[in-house]
Amino acid sequence: MRKKRSATLILAVCTIVLVFGSIGWFLVAIFEGEKPKIQLGPIPVFLTKTAEVPLIVTDAKRGIRTIKVTLKQDNRHITLLEKRFSFEGLFNAEGVHRFDTVLSVDPSEFNQGRADLEVYAWDYSRSSSGDGNLTIAEHKMTVDTIPPALRLVSQLNYVNKGGTGLIVYQTTSDAIKSGLYVGERFFPGYPSERSPEKGMHVCYFGIPVNTIKNINLFLWAEDKAGNISKANLNRSIHIRNKKFRTRKINISDRFLDGVLPYFAPELKDPTDRNVVKFLEINQRIRKKNGKVFYDLGTDTLPEKLWEGSWLRLKNAATMARFGDKRFYYYKGKVIDEQVHMGVDLASLAHSKVGAVNNGRIIFADRLGIYGLTIVIDHGQGVASTYSHLSDITVKPGETVAKGDVIALTGKTGLAGGDHLHFGMMISGLFVNPIEWWDNHWIKDNVTRKLNAVK
Repeated sequence: MRKKRSATLILAVCTIVLVFGSIGWFLVAIFEGEKPKIQLGPIPVFLTKTAEVPLIVTDAKRGIRTIKVTLKQDNRHITLLEKRFSFEGLFNAEGVHRFDTVLSVDPSEFNQGRADLEVYAWDYSRSSSGDGNLTIAEHKMTVDTIPPALRLVSQLNYVNKGGTGLIVYQTTSDAIKSGLYVGERFFPGYPSERSPEKGMHVCYFGIPVNTIKNINLFLWAEDKAGNISKANLNRSIHIRNKKFRTRKINISDRFLDGVLPYFAPELKDPTDRNVVKFLEINQRIRKKNGKVFYDLGTDTLPEKLWEGSWLRLKNAATMARFGDKRFYYYKGKVIDEQVHMGVDLASLAHSKVGAVNNGRIIFADRLGIYGLTIVIDHGQGVASTYSHLSDITVKPGETVAKGDVIALTGKTGLAGGDHLHFGMMISGLFVNPIEWWDNHWIKDNVTRKLNAVK
């Protein structure tokens, strides 16, 4: 009898535990505290046009009850989405636990300035006095649909094919980058030293020697929101046609025997015939060196470093001109053609080479077909180059003044004799140095325009 009472007591206790356990589990289930999860974006920081914003809301337990999306600006609230989901099945097991959509955000409904995107998601939990768990996601944006303004200031903009030009223009303060496109090539502008607070900019640009007749020229500016302005300058910049010489270059076995050892470390196959090695040097290595020059030409300070006239190598004869189209002959046959992108100046062997104007050294080392080479940055995209040197007396990072001795002439690289290969670059494009040695050209095309900035 006593055993029967004990068994009954144990059964009753187990029943009570089971009942209260079930009640506890039930209460935990319906009052669960896990909040919905919101995945929003990617979202632009600047709203310049209608944006499609992905939105994913999930709730693994009680399911999603309500989603509301608003865009707020000052005292205005625009509801982009408001959706309530029905309760389906036991514990909402068949309800919505994941919701995917794409929000369309149109900036035309708002003023320029800050706007806040807000997403609210509630679940079917009975927590928070029955309101459910709430998750809020916010994203701050700036409505900016107005591009920066542009205005060309300088007039009488004439430039030679293969030469340099300068324009002065004005932008609004929101422009973070601006300049001139010559075809597909971009030349950046720099704040004018005279009126930077008024948005005045100067832009040096070059016209490639192979420019087609109807090349497109346009002024360009971009603000931090990515808005872009363009202004066609085909009627404001006049390109003068210029003819360049053609020259015949004979490549002899003696010449190849003299220069090829210099390039041994750079050749792909040292067992190739000498003429094949020469073509690799004159094509692949030349192109590789050109990329180095371009990268150096864009490593420029925003300030103008040079002053006054530009110097030329003293007592030197011109051996080759800028823009010469060279046809290379080997044993009477044309094997290659290239365009000469500098001026060759010859004086006495190992003549002193001076900096043509004030600047900073940005390269002083060996450079393929150009041999020992120096590049000087003169600021605002203007640079000068000195090649085939026999000795270099400066290092990168040093500043030099006009006339400072920086090297000695030589015949390193692909040079047949002692001379200086001199070049001028505008934002990485080689241009005709003859113009920069002409004081009248400097006065008419550069100084006059810079002085006109008020």
